[in-house]
Amino acid sequence: MKKIIKKWNEISLVKRIICGLVIGIILGLTVPQASVIGLLGDLFVGALRAVAPLLVLFLVMGALSHQREGKKSNMKRVIFLYLLGTFLAGCVAVAASFLFPVTITLTETSAEAAAPSGIGEVLNSLLMSIVSNPVDALANANYLGILAWAVLLGIALRKASDGTKNSIMQIADAFSTIVQWIISFAPFGVLGLVFSTISEQGLSSLLGYGKLILLLVGSMAFVSFVVNPLITFAGIRKNPYPLVLKCLKDSGITAFFTRSSAANIPVNMKLCEELGLDRDTYAVSIPLGSTINMGGASVTISVLTLAAVHTLGISVDFPTAIILCILSAASACGASGVAGGSLLLVPLACSLFGIPDDIAMQVVGTGFIVGVIQDSCETAINSSTDVLYTAVAELSQRRKSEQHD
Repeated sequence: MKKIIKKWNEISLVKRIICGLVIGIILGLTVPQASVIGLLGDLFVGALRAVAPLLVLFLVMGALSHQREGKKSNMKRVIFLYLLGTFLAGCVAVAASFLFPVTITLTETSAEAAAPSGIGEVLNSLLMSIVSNPVDALANANYLGILAWAVLLGIALRKASDGTKNSIMQIADAFSTIVQWIISFAPFGVLGLVFSTISEQGLSSLLGYGKLILLLVGSMAFVSFVVNPLITFAGIRKNPYPLVLKCLKDSGITAFFTRSSAANIPVNMKLCEELGLDRDTYAVSIPLGSTINMGGASVTISVLTLAAVHTLGISVDFPTAIILCILSAASACGASGVAGGSLLLVPLACSLFGIPDDIAMQVVGTGFIVGVIQDSCETAINSSTDVLYTAVAELSQRRKSEQHD
């Protein structure tokens, strides 16, 4: 048994995940009634979501408490890249929707959850999340609240003794080790997740929404393989694709199956460590990215909104299209880092065109139907670019420092 486990662990994680993916598809098609198999996926994602809030709290708190006053940080550059990437993703989606207009069948399907009625409600929700009770924030995986308390505690602990600071980092390291144990079970988790998707949704149910799925996935692919490499090249001034593809492979694949930027935070932390990035930066930028770096969500909001616009025959001028790009980016930053988090912000963008809430919620219902693929691709982009932009910010800073030397 030990030899089998050893050989299994010697195989690369990506190959093991692909193996789990294939087996999950086969089981989903042949024995869809064996619902117990889906429990593997629920356990995997549940374990990641359980450890992620505590990991984020101690990592950010430890990183800031150790940070010396006056030490240079890349956070301003990282945040700029997050916002730029999210805005450009919205622009790509709007342009693609006008080049390849898609209409949808509006049904009576609607989401059960209530969507925000305006940008004011989104901002209010964000601010209230920041000032939430720390215990409540941890219990409900409110990452804005966790980040806010971690930052405050980290700054307050800068004058603490070295023993206290080291204890915090040791706890963070312990949680990181637990995360590595959980990630080693990713192939079985993926098997369960894929089985659940195939057994519940089937392959044929997606064919009727093929054009919408192609537009969504095509826009996201353009962002991943054209826009992001251009941003990366502008920062590091060399071939961007090795870094872009590594982020997609090591972060995007797991995010694709977990469908949660928040759950993928531990994976991104480990990847940043492998890339040799500054822990003081990525311990803050990765949790922050899972909240505000939402390029995939910006694509989803723009495409579904314009699909409703084309279906209803509403004419759109250029200034309104630009406003939609900005609104999509701003709304995406308020999307929660969980599966389907961006869909409830579609009615906010629809309100720009005077589309009634009942119709807008039908569009959301359509989003949930195609969400099997849409949400997976969206999360893969969102999460992988958290690492990509963090790396670009640091590597560009290193390049400038070398030039000055």
